[in-house]
Amino acid sequence: MTRIRVERSGAVGRIVLARPEKKNALDLTAALELQEACRAFASDREVRVVLLTSSGADFCAGADLGALYAMLDADVATHRRDADALGDVFRALRDLPQVVVAAVRGRALAGGAGLATACDIVLAHEGAVLGYPEVRVGFVPAMVMALLRRQIGEKRAFELVATGRQVGAREALELGLVSRVVGDGEFDAAVEQLLTELSALAPEALQHTKRLFYDLDGLPIDEGLSLAAQVNVEGRFTSAFRDAVRRFAKQPPKP
Repeated sequence: MTRIRVERSGAVGRIVLARPEKKNALDLTAALELQEACRAFASDREVRVVLLTSSGADFCAGADLGALYAMLDADVATHRRDADALGDVFRALRDLPQVVVAAVRGRALAGGAGLATACDIVLAHEGAVLGYPEVRVGFVPAMVMALLRRQIGEKRAFELVATGRQVGAREALELGLVSRVVGDGEFDAAVEQLLTELSALAPEALQHTKRLFYDLDGLPIDEGLSLAAQVNVEGRFTSAFRDAVRRFAKQPPKP
């Protein structure tokens, strides 16, 4: 792979954006490599949590404008393939059975902010900056809108994509773009601690939780509760749950 690195360490899988000289900008090759990495982890039963991180000062500055310039005169089908490839990355991250954690340092802009938005948990360095500035270069922040408006609400999402303004980590937390903001001296340790905690949990419980969380999106209450009951029953037949109940049942009663 030329755009990313894929690493495994025990129960933790890592996808590292590895084009620091281009601020980890995304092109078709990068999108296809990210899809390949997701497919590999999806079938890896040893990996319980996946980290999406980056090399260099920035998480990802968005689309590779040089690549877009090279294909300006391409036909519609070529441009559609390029756009679909990034959308497929967002789907792949969301569809991974494992929880996906994004560790965001520096700038995460346009498609780079989209990558973070597509992850399940986002830890942001206190100096991180996120934004969807496509309109400022005459473009449309199209792909990310399918995710963004669901996460932070219509008014907040529209203001971000319509103005293209960039927000610091603390405002991103207030908006709901990130899960947690961590100080400079604590960031790496906080990321590793979260990965350790997640990888120690029962994998089936985490997988059921993630699947149900996103499957509930847009469902009426009655359908949502019915689906939740189905997943509840499935969870009762996992070995981790049954072992936990047995241990609890054998404990002596507290006075």
